[in-house]
Amino acid sequence: MRLISRRTRFSQTAVTVAVIALAAAGCGKSSDDASSDTGSSSGKYSGAGIGLAYDVGGKGDQSFNDAAYAGFQKAEKKFGISGRDIEPQDGESDADKVQRLEQLAKAGYNPVIGVGYAYAPAVKKVAAEYPKVTFGMIDDSTIKSKNVVDMVFAAEQSSYLAGVAAASATKKDHIGFIGGVDIPLIHTFEAGFDQGAKSVNPKIKIESQYLTQTAEEGGFASPDKGKDAAQGQIDAGADVIYHAAGLSGQGVIQAAAAAKVWAIGVDSDQYKQSALAKYKDYILGSALKNVGGAVYDLVQSVYEGKPESGVVEGTLKTGGVGFADSNPKYKAMTKVVAAVDKAKQDIIDGKVTVATK
Repeated sequence: MRLISRRTRFSQTAVTVAVIALAAAGCGKSSDDASSDTGSSSGKYSGAGIGLAYDVGGKGDQSFNDAAYAGFQKAEKKFGISGRDIEPQDGESDADKVQRLEQLAKAGYNPVIGVGYAYAPAVKKVAAEYPKVTFGMIDDSTIKSKNVVDMVFAAEQSSYLAGVAAASATKKDHIGFIGGVDIPLIHTFEAGFDQGAKSVNPKIKIESQYLTQTAEEGGFASPDKGKDAAQGQIDAGADVIYHAAGLSGQGVIQAAAAAKVWAIGVDSDQYKQSALAKYKDYILGSALKNVGGAVYDLVQSVYEGKPESGVVEGTLKTGGVGFADSNPKYKAMTKVVAAVDKAKQDIIDGKVTVATK
C-alpha cells in the first residue's frame, strides 16, 4: 500500500532490532544493523548502507511497510551491507520527513528510500541536495530526477484480480471495498476491484467506504476503524471484503473472521503473516505489490555501481503485482482459481485494460 494510533499492533515484528533515538527532532525511531560490512567485495559500493524511512503505520503493519522491510532485510544479507530503518512519528510534517532523509543521506546511506507517496516532497528536496546519493520513492512517479527511482505498481491490475476472486466466491452477490484514505492512489485499488467484480457479475452489489479523508486522521493506521467499517458492510450483507487500508486492514480481517466471511488482503500475502495467523482461514487471498522486490532490486543496482533511475513500474506481466493463493481453501475453489487465472492472462495479453479511476 501505498503505500500507511501507529503503535497499535496485533504483534511486534519477529526480527529483533536495536532501537536508537536519532538526535534530530522529527526523525522518529530507527533500527541499525551496525555489525555488517559497509563495503562491497566488488569494490563498487562505498556507502554506509541502506536507509529506509517507513510510511504511516510503520514496521509491523503486516502489509506495505513490512513488504519494504523484507526487501531491506534480503539486501542486507545478500550484499553484506548495513542498514538503518526509521519509524514515522504521530502527526509528523513534511519538514520531519525532510529532516529524516537528510540525516540518512548525510550519514552516507545509499540508497535512501521513502516508503509511500507522502515522502514525495521530501525526497524531491533532499535528492537535489545530495546528487551523489540514489533515492527510492515508493508509490509516486512525479519526481523525475536523475538520482531518484520512482517505484510504482499497477495496483489496479492486482485489485482487478481481487474483484474477480470476490465476485466468484461470494454466495450473496454482495461484496465490499474498504480504503484507508480517500485519495487518488486508493481510488486506483477501488477502480480495479470494481471492474474485476463486474466482469464476473455486472449486477453485483459493492459496498464502498473510506476510513478517513487524510492519512493524519489514521486511515492507514487504525485497526479499530477498519474493524468497525467491515462490520458495517457485513451487517449490510457483504460476504467478501477487500481492503486497501494498511495497518487498518488488520481490523477488517479480524471482523471478517469473526463473522466467518471472506477477507482479501493487500500488498503482502496476509495469509502468511504471523500477526494474522488466528484469522488466516478467512483470508481468501491478497492483492500483491512486490514492494520488497523493488527495494531489493534498487539496492542491488546501487551496490553493483549501476543505480536505477526514472520510473520503474511493477505490473502483472513483470511480476511486480499479483494475487496470492496461499490459502488451501482458495486453491480448492477451482472455479474461482480458474476465473482469476484467466483474468490475469487476459490482462497480460492485452485483452483487458484495467481502469485507474
